Amino acid sequence: MAEGKGETGMQGKSSGRSEAEAGAEPTPRSGGGREQRSGGIPSIIPVFPLSSALLLPRGQMPLNIFEPRYLAMIDYALGHDRIIGMVQPKFERDGSPVMGLDPDTPPLCAVGCAGRISAFQETDDGRFLITLTGVCRFEVLEEETAITPFRLCRVATERFDRDFRQGEGEKLVDRDTLLLTFKAYLEANDLEADWSGVEKASNEALVNALCMMSPYGPPEKQALLEAEDLKARAETLIAITELSLAREGPEDRATLQ
Repeated sequence: MAEGKGETGMQGKSSGRSEAEAGAEPTPRSGGGREQRSGGIPSIIPVFPLSSALLLPRGQMPLNIFEPRYLAMIDYALGHDRIIGMVQPKFERDGSPVMGLDPDTPPLCAVGCAGRISAFQETDDGRFLITLTGVCRFEVLEEETAITPFRLCRVATERFDRDFRQGEGEKLVDRDTLLLTFKAYLEANDLEADWSGVEKASNEALVNALCMMSPYGPPEKQALLEAEDLKARAETLIAITELSLAREGPEDRATLQ
């Protein structure tokens, strides 16, 4: 177990994510001649399949990279556009993974989020500690036949052009209901929050941080990712949290990551 503090200032215990999963784990906190799309997102990007990991525009995701193929992916990204696509492997309705022909290349969900490497550190034992800052969601058009050890996908961002506009839709978010649900979650799981930090956060920062830190499984995380806009994302998070609190007993409740 490890203690960590999220972007909203909430603190609690978290079990983290297995180091064996996709060769990375979340830690406690120019184009190279390639075709470019709006917002500087290349049409072909390296993708990082990671179950239950959610990156959203302008959110920050710290990652501890140690598997050789993903170390190579970071080297590639740093030498090109610093862009990596976070995408979940496909899952069944119950959240269990869809098994493909090759366990090393599971089929991918249709929507992911591109992030730019905004911080980078190499450790003495050869690991990379990076921070991805979300830029824009994308649709996976097709996977490229790659000679690289990591996966490359052709992507399109046009469906999510609103992601490039910071703060769009903030006024439509029901902040009061979101905070009431947040408080109910904290009380049910014996967690605390830095409410001064929460109150200062913009609606966009608050919604996206809570979604990214939420303890839910792949289907819920994908629903939050694919919500049409910020208002819909907040409403989806509220609905998922209320359903979770209604269904689970104290012994079943998870903590925010």
